[in-house]
Amino acid sequence: MDGRISSPRKRRFVVPFSVIALLAASAAGQAQDRVELAASAATEVPANATAANPAFVPDEGIALEEAFAPYDTPIEPALPDHAVDITTIEPAAPATTSLGMGVASYYGRRFHGRRTANGERFDMNAMTAAHRTLPFGTRVRVTNPRNGRSVVVRINDRGPFVGGRTIDLSRAAATQIGMISSGHARVELERLD
Repeated sequence: MDGRISSPRKRRFVVPFSVIALLAASAAGQAQDRVELAASAATEVPANATAANPAFVPDEGIALEEAFAPYDTPIEPALPDHAVDITTIEPAAPATTSLGMGVASYYGRRFHGRRTANGERFDMNAMTAAHRTLPFGTRVRVTNPRNGRSVVVRINDRGPFVGGRTIDLSRAAATQIGMISSGHARVELERLD
């Protein structure tokens, strides 16, 4: 060694001039194509143009601002005729299955905080209900035909265990359909699927 400190060699990448020239020519050719396209679109006279109204919007082809749009600006593609714009579709209402008429009662403070049949804590202020056979999580619309008011409840408990009763509503659900004062009411039941 001659006493000099050796350092790792730095690699240099050499791009041949012919490659640089080819890239420049390609970019220039694309720009020229866009200019020619815009010029031809601007000089064409449409069939529907008149002397009184020379302004027109071409039905097809490329617009002048699109011809000069930068390459990084995305141009929205036109949707085919069979395509559907899903942003304009409203979700369909849930399908309902009538469960017929029945008698509803409610339960509240005495059971508040106790475990329900599905393991939750009963909340008398939640929109829940007890039913003997419907699966847990089923949503049911309960309508009081005397006043037309309805509520959607989620089944999270089993019951009622009093003969002649079909569904036990939470206190909040019973309040919503106006049956607190009577304690029970004849109701229409619909399962929401």
